[in-house]
Amino acid sequence: MLEAKNIGFAYRKNKPIFSGVNISINAGDRLAITGPSGCGKSTFARILAGFLRPSSGSVLFEGRALPEEGYNPVQLIFQHPEKAVNPRWHMARTLNEAWTPPPEFLQEMGIEAAWLSRYPRELSGGEIQRFAIARALSPQTRVLIADEISVMLDTITQAQIWEALLGIIEKRRLALIVITHSPQLAERVATRITHFGDLTG
Repeated sequence: MLEAKNIGFAYRKNKPIFSGVNISINAGDRLAITGPSGCGKSTFARILAGFLRPSSGSVLFEGRALPEEGYNPVQLIFQHPEKAVNPRWHMARTLNEAWTPPPEFLQEMGIEAAWLSRYPRELSGGEIQRFAIARALSPQTRVLIADEISVMLDTITQAQIWEALLGIIEKRRLALIVITHSPQLAERVATRITHFGDLTG
């Protein structure tokens, strides 16, 4: 479904951060990419989701380049959700910009109805992250990339969010790529684990 071929990235003419990265993932796959901070995992995630253009190589979804307009079937959830939402919008507007989830979906994600009329500054990091995940789970989404999405959360909230997210992923047979430096999380949520350094050519 999603294939990255010989991906490399460098800022301007500096030495490449990484090069020759190759992955492929199909519907229902759950791949964890591990590695230390600073090795390029998050940059690679942004390339997979179309936020950055690679310096070399290509990313293909079902054999074609990612769409430049309209809804992207590859969605990225960031580590810091407050940076991915408009602070001037209440949360209902933030959600509805992507899609309008039914009440039962919001309940599954642990989102309370009272939160919809609130602004990001009125919510905790875990509450905003639930919205960020829900926003990324439009019916058109086929691949979900989770970049350290629970590292800043307490243990209970982490467990609740992953339980809800994995349930939805399994039900819809979405492909999941988890970016993490935690071997324990990788073991818990993924069916396939690889170290980022092992992906490079």
